[in-house]
Formats: sequence, C-alpha cells, structure tokens
Amino acid sequence: MDDCYRIADTSGILTPALIVYRDMVEQNLAHMIEIAGDASRLRPHCKTHKTKEIVEMEIACGITKHKCATFAEAEMCVAAGAKDVFLAYSLVGPNIGRAVKFVESYPDVEFCVTGDHEKPLRQLGEAMSAAGNSIGVLLDIDTGQHRTGLVPGEAAREIYRFIVETDGLTPAGLHVYDGHQHQLERDDRRAAINAEWKKVVAFRDGLVAEGWPVGKIVCGGTGSFPVYAEKDDPTIQMSPGTCVYNDIGYSEHFPDMVFPPATLMLTRVISRPTDDRVTLDLGYKAVASDPPAGKRTIFPDLPDAEQVLQNEEHLVLQTSRAGEFEPGDELFAVPRHICPTSALHKEVYVVSNGELIGTWTIASRDRKLTI
Repeated sequence: MDDCYRIADTSGILTPALIVYRDMVEQNLAHMIEIAGDASRLRPHCKTHKTKEIVEMEIACGITKHKCATFAEAEMCVAAGAKDVFLAYSLVGPNIGRAVKFVESYPDVEFCVTGDHEKPLRQLGEAMSAAGNSIGVLLDIDTGQHRTGLVPGEAAREIYRFIVETDGLTPAGLHVYDGHQHQLERDDRRAAINAEWKKVVAFRDGLVAEGWPVGKIVCGGTGSFPVYAEKDDPTIQMSPGTCVYNDIGYSEHFPDMVFPPATLMLTRVISRPTDDRVTLDLGYKAVASDPPAGKRTIFPDLPDAEQVLQNEEHLVLQTSRAGEFEPGDELFAVPRHICPTSALHKEVYVVSNGELIGTWTIASRDRKLTI
C-alpha cells in the first residue's frame, strides 16, 4: 500500500474504523473543479460523505451549490454554511410538512426539490401557499434508468405546466440523473449520455418557447460528470458525489476518472482459527454489503486474500500468509462502495500528513436532525 496512507499512531483508533485522509479529499476536490472548469458549475452530492466538514471544505474551494437526498443532509449542508441546497427527492407524506418547516427555518437558503407527479405537487403547493411561502421544483426527467421521473414528452410538459401554474411552487428547471450509464469506455459512455441529452435539450427548448423559465439543469452523477463538463450549456450544474472519496467500484466502472481513494477501513485481527485463515473485526455492519459477498473490500497489503465468510461483526480471510498474523495485528481495506459504508459509522477518523488529527461526525447518517 502507498505510504501516503500510513498512520504514525493507530493506538487510539477503535476498529473497525473509517479513515478519511484530508489531504486526499483536498486533491479530489481540486480535481473535480479542474474537470468542471469552474467551481460555479458544480453542485456536488453530499450522500457519499454526509459530513459537515466536507461541505465546509467545498465552500472554501468556491463551491456554493449543493445536492442532497434527505432533509438531514439538507440541514447538514446549511449548518456548514451552504446557501443553495437542492433536495433531489420527490416529497410525499410528512416530508411535505417538513419542506414547509425547512423553508420557514432557513429563509436565506435557496431551496429546491424534485417532482414528477401532480398529486404530491398539488399537496406541496397547497402547504407552501398556506404558509405564505413558495418552493422551487425541478421536474425529474427519466433518461432511461426508470427509477423516478418522466421521459421528455407531452406528459412531462404538462407536469411542468402544472408547476408553473400552481401557487406555492416555482419552476426551477430540470433534474437529469443517469446513474445507469456504466459504460467502461468514456467514448461509449459519452455516446449513450449524449443520445439522451439531445432529448432533454429539445424538451427544455420547448418549455422555454412556452415562456416557462428553466433556470438550471442539474445533471448526472459521478460517472457522467466529465461528459457534462464538456458541454457549454450555461444551465448545466454537475452533481458528482462519490469522487470526493472514491472507492473500488467507481474506479473499476470508470477507469478514465482518476481519483485516489480518500477513505480506507482500518481493521484488526481478532482470531486465526486455522493455519490458512485470519478473522478480522470487519463485518457487514461496518462496510457496505450491497456488493456481492467476497467483493466488498480489497486488502492492498494482502492481495491473495479470499474473503470466504462475512457476518455482522466478522470477516474471514483465507490466505497463504495467515501465519504472519496474530490477534491485534492491523490491516487496511478499501471499500467497494463508500456511500453506504459512510452511513454505517457514527464518525470518521481524520488523518493528515500521516498523523491522526481528530474525528468528524457523520452528521446526516440519520434520517432526521431537527426537522
């Protein structure tokens, strides 16, 4: 493993631990801005880190717009000093009342949400209007993932019209997420994204021709980030998330995006049950379990290790080097999917220049802070 990940003294780190390398985060943020061309074009998603201190670092870099998926994340961004927050989630049920309270609580914050259906949008407009407020809404566009949103066309146009004409709602633009685009080669990914982008542009131009404002198009995620960065449309706001930390999965899916992992897991040996097995304290309560079993991490210092069993608090490795380890020995692991891994930890240990400098609370791992 690269020496830049070594920690001078790990004795105070409780394992399994999520380690954040502040210097690497700074490098990744600088590279994100370099790709975007300007910090003003970025609206990074905080779902990867969920941490106030990272948002503060982004703001210090000139990034003023932020994207999130929960009210807890939105509040965390505001606590860090953000004045422009986009909650990329369509509101239903009690979340409509929470939106009213959020707007009342943070009147100096530009706040927007997504929508794709008349019923909850009507409820949102009525609630906002009754409170004497309004909220920005971005029409959620389906570019092929078929998770949320509407394909560009007449039905989508009518929903945008509804947003325009409904008291309490302000038409704010379009949300265009394409997380299904995982083509390994940049050229293939670009071609697939551009085919959908042409439809979005034609749809947007039609809305503008009706006299309806489309102030921004919040585009893509980490994988499509560099493709949108190539475009000069002034309404584009790019929202990469994972590359602030990066992980194995994104490095494998998008090899053209060179971001060093800024987080590692520190784990300790708790048992050596057989001559060729080592058991660690890295269960799936500490590292994301959505990747297939056996592929949830890699161990840079133990490349021959086969992950043969993982339970809530245990990870069993089979390796020809098992005899080199004793209980208490340490290993570093790189998570395959960092976003849900972050949500499993109350705090991260922060390292700079090889020294442990403190901890950061993963403030928005919960669904609710105050609202």
